Amino acid sequence: MESSKKRVAVGLSGGVDSALSAYLLKKQGYEVIGVTMATWDGSIKNMPHVEGREGCFGPGEDENIAQAKTVAERLGIPHYTVSVTEEYKRQVLDYFRAEYRAGRTPNPCVRCNQNIKFGALHSATRRMGVEFDYFATGHYARIEFKNPKEPFLYAALDDSKDQTYFLSRLTAEQLSTVIFPLGGMKKTDVKALAAEIGWVDFATKKESQDFLECGDYTVLFDESDNKPGDFVDMNGKVLGQHKGIIHYTIGQRKGLNIGGLPEPYFVVSIDVKKNQVVLGPRSVMSCVDVNAEELNLMVDEDSPLLQQPLTAHIRLGHKGVTAHITALDVAGGKISVHFDEPQFASAPGQILVLYAGQGIVASGIITK
Repeated sequence: MESSKKRVAVGLSGGVDSALSAYLLKKQGYEVIGVTMATWDGSIKNMPHVEGREGCFGPGEDENIAQAKTVAERLGIPHYTVSVTEEYKRQVLDYFRAEYRAGRTPNPCVRCNQNIKFGALHSATRRMGVEFDYFATGHYARIEFKNPKEPFLYAALDDSKDQTYFLSRLTAEQLSTVIFPLGGMKKTDVKALAAEIGWVDFATKKESQDFLECGDYTVLFDESDNKPGDFVDMNGKVLGQHKGIIHYTIGQRKGLNIGGLPEPYFVVSIDVKKNQVVLGPRSVMSCVDVNAEELNLMVDEDSPLLQQPLTAHIRLGHKGVTAHITALDVAGGKISVHFDEPQFASAPGQILVLYAGQGIVASGIITK
């Protein structure tokens, strides 16, 4: 993409990836400005500040903002701190709580990208009177617009750092003015470049480990959410007591504290109405079909790719499996897929992402 002195706003998080994105864009001739979103408002009184731990939301936010300002100063570019606290509270935190209370498993990072980083942050920045032609982040992903029948969001060159799963809910309109400067680079090369230009402090900085700085999502909930109930087996037999459904997710094995079972048991399902957590052996956790809603279709609905075998991912870190689309309701925003091989623990609330080669063709929120 030619710069032609176009103005690009770079989302500076205080980490090496966004810092090097700003550096590279300025070197390419863009007029670069830095923007850092502020989400922390102190409303979670019991969230501790964990020294040395990086997270997107928490009382250590001021440190990240200060580091983002350092990047801007080194590059000689303007920097703006943009408050999106209310939007973040409503679109990410409230969503996260509601999903767990409903017995589902949310992905807050996907939600944040969809509604905050590539949504509310843009709007809030422009309301401050700051205009820009493009928006860039340090995500590891690639964008190519060819024709409507082909994907436009592609996996990064560095497979180990690819972040397209997190970006799978973004639309063509949202991505039409986005630049990912690191999509064609290896993470090791990014760190090496940071050291080469004298930014060793960023090259050696720890990466963000979670969306919460403290790493304990239970601090987001009220004491009333810790309502004990029964662990039951597939036949309804009571196996023990749980400490509240917000502490469990489909496929979980650790932290159940149930003894005397013939084999390891996992969370099979969560019955909100009965306040029960259903447990069972691994053998009952497999599925070959998944339904999803809130479809985000990244190709035309008549694209031949949708008739071909695809690679399906049902959660972050899932290796992916060959799958076929068995039902597609674009108007209703629904999709169903069948896996060639049974998959473990598909959790409602998680994101189904379908790839054709390196490109994403569709995503949806798993319902069943």
